[in-house]
Amino acid sequence: MSSYKINTKCVQGGYTPGNGEPRQIPIVQSTTFKYATSEDMAKLFDLEASGYFYTRLQNPTNDHVAAKICDMEGGTAAMLTSSGQAANFYAVFNIANCGDHVVASSTIYGGTYNLFHVTMRKMGIDFTFVSPDCTEEELNAAFKPNTKAVFGETIANPALTVLDIEKFAKAAHAHGVPLIVDNTFATPVNCRPIEWGCDIVTHSTTKYMDGHGAGVGGCIVDGGKFDWMAHAEKFPGLCTPDDSYHGITYAEKFGQGGAFITKCTAQLMRDFGSIQSPQNAFLLNLGLESLHVRMPRHCENALAVAKYLKAHPKISFVTFPGLEGDKYYELAQKYMPDGTCGVVSFGFKGGRAAAETFMKHLQLAAIETHVADARTCTLHPASATHRQMNDEELAAAGITPDLVRFSCGIEDAADLIADIEQALTHV
Repeated sequence: MSSYKINTKCVQGGYTPGNGEPRQIPIVQSTTFKYATSEDMAKLFDLEASGYFYTRLQNPTNDHVAAKICDMEGGTAAMLTSSGQAANFYAVFNIANCGDHVVASSTIYGGTYNLFHVTMRKMGIDFTFVSPDCTEEELNAAFKPNTKAVFGETIANPALTVLDIEKFAKAAHAHGVPLIVDNTFATPVNCRPIEWGCDIVTHSTTKYMDGHGAGVGGCIVDGGKFDWMAHAEKFPGLCTPDDSYHGITYAEKFGQGGAFITKCTAQLMRDFGSIQSPQNAFLLNLGLESLHVRMPRHCENALAVAKYLKAHPKISFVTFPGLEGDKYYELAQKYMPDGTCGVVSFGFKGGRAAAETFMKHLQLAAIETHVADARTCTLHPASATHRQMNDEELAAAGITPDLVRFSCGIEDAADLIADIEQALTHV
C-alpha cells in the first residue's frame, strides 16, 4: 500500500483478505494460540519465527491495525498499546533507563508531563523541559552526555504550540539520539513527522483515529531511519545481547527497520502487558477508515469557531494554529498546509471565573475529559487534566487559569457558534 495516497491507506491499509477470507479485519478474541509441537512454540519464544502465542504480547487483529497506522505514517514497524500514555512511556523507556536523561518540550500534554516529571523520575530517568520556541543554542544546551532521546508533540495539547520538527530533529541527531514525536492532534492525514526527520511517532489512538469515544488505545511507529549501531554505546538495550532471549542483539538481527518495535514488544509488552484489546483495535480500525473524511471537517469547524471568538469582546485571546495571525500559523503552514486539528484554545477577559461560568452554560458542547471526537467536547484544563501543576508549571506548559480547550466535532459549525454565543451571554 506504500504507493497509495493517505486517503486510500486509511480505508484499505494493513489488511488484504485472501480468497474467501473476511472482508473486514477479524477480531481474534483469544488469549492463546495452539501449536502442534513444543519445538514450534520454542521458536516463537526465541524470536526465531514469527507468530502468536499469547495476546499479552501480540494479537493478529492488533497487528493488522498497527500495520495500517505504520503505512499511514510512512514507518517500517508499529505496535498498538493500551493507551496513548502507555505508548509514550514505552517509546521512551525502550531506550532510556535508570541514570539516563531525556530532553522534552515543555508544552506537552499534562498527563505526559506528569508521566515524565514525576513517575519516570522515580524510575531514575531525568528530564529537561525546553520551550518549543527555544533557539537552537538553547536546545543544544539542554543535552547531556547521558541524553537518550528528544520528545515533543506535533501540536501540543492544549497549548496548541506547533513543534518545529526539523529544528528538534537536527539537534537530536547532532547528539546521536532519536526524536520522538506525539502526532495525536495532527494525525498522519495532516502531518507525517517521519518525512521531516522524526524517528519515532506515537499516538493516542483514543482521539481522532478512533474518533467516536469508543475505545482507549495508543500506537508507536518506528520510522526505521535511526542507525542504532552507529551509536551503540548509547543504546546497549538494542545493541548488546539480550540474555532473556538467548543473547539476541536486536539491532543486528532485526535491523534499523525492526529493532525498536521488536524490543519494545519482546521486552516491555512482555513485562508490562499494556496491550490494546482486539475489540478496541477493531473499533479503532473502523475509525481509521473515515479519518481522512473527518479531519477536514474538524479543521473547518475549528477555523470558523476561532474566527468568531477572535472578534468577540469578552475573549482575551484565541489560540489556533490554523488561524492567520496566530503565533504558529507560519510553522503550521510549513508542516500542515492542509489543516492542523479541530481544537481551539481561548481565554476570557473576566479570568478564571468567567471561564467557569461559560463552561456551566454550554448546551451542545459536552464537558468531558476527552478531546478530538466526532462530537464537540470542551474542558477547563486548570481544573482537570492539568490540575496537578502549579501556576509556574502551567505557564511553562502554555496554559493560563482562564484557558478553555474547545474540541470542535463534525457537527454544523453554525450550531457550535450558536452554543458558544448563548453561553457567552452569561459571562
